[in-house]
Amino acid sequence: MSRILVVGASGTVGSELSRLLAAQGATVVKATRRTPTAADQVQLDLVGRVGLKAAFGGVDRAFLLAPPGHADQEALLAPLIDEARGAGLRKVVLMTAMGANADENTPMRKAERRLEASGLAWNIVRPNWFMQNFNTFWLHGIQTAGQIFLPVGKAKGSFIDARDIAAVASRLLTRDDLTNRDFDLTGPRALDHDEVAAILSQATGKAIGFTDITPDAMLLGLLGAGLPADYAGFLVQLLGHFKAGHAERTTDAVQQITGHAPRTIEQYAKDYRASWV
Repeated sequence: MSRILVVGASGTVGSELSRLLAAQGATVVKATRRTPTAADQVQLDLVGRVGLKAAFGGVDRAFLLAPPGHADQEALLAPLIDEARGAGLRKVVLMTAMGANADENTPMRKAERRLEASGLAWNIVRPNWFMQNFNTFWLHGIQTAGQIFLPVGKAKGSFIDARDIAAVASRLLTRDDLTNRDFDLTGPRALDHDEVAAILSQATGKAIGFTDITPDAMLLGLLGAGLPADYAGFLVQLLGHFKAGHAERTTDAVQQITGHAPRTIEQYAKDYRASWV
């Protein structure tokens, strides 16, 4: 069976992907920027450029993403792609974000183009906004004020469950019939944040609402939470794209690749209910 490197193995997508791959019998090499504490881990610090060659040693496939907190994704992904090419990997799956290919000059798109031109067999997956943001990044407002605070107005998003992203990545890493294709990944339907709040309220029995805030207020909140200024500005820019309607589109990619429909936000809310109660 394959030996597969998973970058971001402790993250929302990477942890589930590692579980799925191991269940299929693959040997999973989990990249961590900390000192490894388990036999299946390898140290890989993308910012400090530590452990690149060792991480790719003996692997034949890899899942790549840029860690959160950095606006220049190309600077972090380019060394990974170059190392994968040098190691002669059989397949690389890169996760970026839906809309990354809308502008050829963005760092994320440049990373995609680098992979496409590498000569490696590849897939690119571009998920829409994660459902799991509501139990992580947007959780504080829900817990303290019973509100989702975002500068997105009534715009809708086809939110996707990170477990479906992992399922897609798992299939693409272990089969070759869809090689050299990119996929935009979405949930089954688009909802605005008032609708999301109502679904979370129904699942939890708590009154949860949505408050539309200004981009400046969002930026101040992100900076207050300790995010770097360039990354905070990047997130506010992405939320501006959401407000402009660019996150509303749906695709059938999850169904096409995995054979099952993407999870609904009602199922997500049921499964993650303990996060909000």
